[in-house]
Amino acid sequence: MKLITWNVQWCRGTDGNVDAARVVADAKRIADFDVLCLQEIADNFPDPLLGNHSGENQFQRLADLLPGYHAVPGVAVDMPGDDGRRRRFGNLVLSRLPVLQTFAHLLPYPADQEVPGMPRIAVEAVVKASFGEVRVITTHLEYFSLRKRAAQVEALRSLYAEGYGYARDPRISEDDGGPYSTLPRPAATVITGDFNLAHDDPLHARMQAAHDDGTPPLFDAWEVANPGQPYPPTFRIYEKEYPEQKAYSCDFIFVSDGLRPRVRDVRVDTVTQVSDHQPVVLTLG
Repeated sequence: MKLITWNVQWCRGTDGNVDAARVVADAKRIADFDVLCLQEIADNFPDPLLGNHSGENQFQRLADLLPGYHAVPGVAVDMPGDDGRRRRFGNLVLSRLPVLQTFAHLLPYPADQEVPGMPRIAVEAVVKASFGEVRVITTHLEYFSLRKRAAQVEALRSLYAEGYGYARDPRISEDDGGPYSTLPRPAATVITGDFNLAHDDPLHARMQAAHDDGTPPLFDAWEVANPGQPYPPTFRIYEKEYPEQKAYSCDFIFVSDGLRPRVRDVRVDTVTQVSDHQPVVLTLG
């Protein structure tokens, strides 16, 4: 199973042009991916300052560009637009592996009026890989507010533990095809995205901390695949708008304990410039 996680910044490259087709083409160059996890997907947010950006529905456009992939959108921001259409912003999972179940988890949004903020979401798709079912969760955490970001990290930990509980404990089952039918919530979990925190941030360690209920911890897949190796930066390595700001790593992949032996490779593509973030590629086998 090969997965890419990538904050594509409205499909806006470092040249200022917005082009969803270019994003898909570069993703295909980077890896023959089974699952593509994208953050910062926009619908009906036109901006004359961005080249080639008409405000198209990028959720639909990206799905159209990848026939054969199942699209799982996660809308965090939903507001009225000037033209009568809704304006939407969030994340998107695209999978060519069978998708057994999906969830849209709105993350906490505690008041913090000192800084700007916007609602955040974690999108979950339970996919069927060659070695079994896997929960794939992608998210994009708060940028400005530490209070919000810390609450969202706790929510991700709880979501992981909740799913693990379903995998661990017996359940009452119905198999009539109705909404009460039991669907898999496996222990195997991958949590990806732009966490808006550096690898030495205490919240990065918190994501991997022990759980009080006995749920096994999560592990940073880069550290599993590349022990002792420094994190390559994933943000601002081609910064042009704010050249004084330094590049750093903030895009991570966390895997559950049972997936650690299956981590074959984790790498960062440092070539592409079709976003201000670099994609991270995970290979499980």
